Amino acid sequence: MIKKFNSKITVALLLLLIVFMSGVFGFHFISEYSWIDALYMTVITITTVGYGEVMPLNSQEKVFVSLFIISSIFIVGYAISVITEYLISKNLGRFREKTVLKKLKSMKDHIIVCGYGRNGKQTAQKLLAYNKQFVIIEKDEEVIDRFSNEKILFVQGDAIEDDVLLKAGIEKASTLICATPNDADNLFMVLSARQMNKNLKIISRASEETSYKKLKLAGADNVIMPDKIGGDHMAWLVVVPDLVEFLDNLTVSGEQDSINVEQIPFEKMCPDGKEQAIKDLDVRKKTGCSIIGYRAPTGEYIVNPEPSLLIQKDSKLILIGRPEQIESLKREYGV
Repeated sequence: MIKKFNSKITVALLLLLIVFMSGVFGFHFISEYSWIDALYMTVITITTVGYGEVMPLNSQEKVFVSLFIISSIFIVGYAISVITEYLISKNLGRFREKTVLKKLKSMKDHIIVCGYGRNGKQTAQKLLAYNKQFVIIEKDEEVIDRFSNEKILFVQGDAIEDDVLLKAGIEKASTLICATPNDADNLFMVLSARQMNKNLKIISRASEETSYKKLKLAGADNVIMPDKIGGDHMAWLVVVPDLVEFLDNLTVSGEQDSINVEQIPFEKMCPDGKEQAIKDLDVRKKTGCSIIGYRAPTGEYIVNPEPSLLIQKDSKLILIGRPEQIESLKREYGV
């Protein structure tokens, strides 16, 4: 955006200079004014002050002055509009930045998304669907101007710079998502973020398989390879098409009437803090949802856990159901 305005202002100033010099030279050589009188006539003509002519004009000179007045009106008008637009955009940009920084001061355990490309947009849509607090770091001002709104907060800058990460609240954030297509940039982000916040959960995108181990060593908790996932998905559609299509219909975000899978933390399932067995929770009878997975405090996942399994603190349950059953689950456990 700044580059665009700078080029426009350059053109506007160049046109002003051309019309100004045309006036000075025209009055000097055509009307035979002195240089001072030519400068004076040019200034009062461009500014439309209308003090009057230094000397009477003949027919040829009147034609020149008429053309000069018309051209100067258009060029000066264009220059004023460009400069005004530039000043307004700068003020709006400063106001937007102040608003974002003010909101960031009150945010805690939020999510930082680096890059608003294809993957960044998809991430933002999912986070909005779950009403998560997040901020996006994007260095392209035109992208920010196009997509910035009340729901999506942007911090302009390059996420590989520590100052930009600090501005986005990296020290108070819970999660960092590196969604840029450049693996080297993602690696720098992961290294910097891990030094600034040891407890931060970091999820990074990787384009090359060789970057996977490097990102993990740098401190990324999860590394996602979109191209590999896409290739695997297409292959599975050939091998087990019905199974893949069924899984594709199990949405975990979107409109409230389309969600089929949900996860519930221990503190929601057992608000009194008492550990219970799955069968004692009686979730199926209360909500209609079925428990299909259990994440232990150690991070281990158990698929289709036994009814006798004891739900421990800091664990999570993964449940499946029809949209109306998921809604019943949310109401029952205050999710």
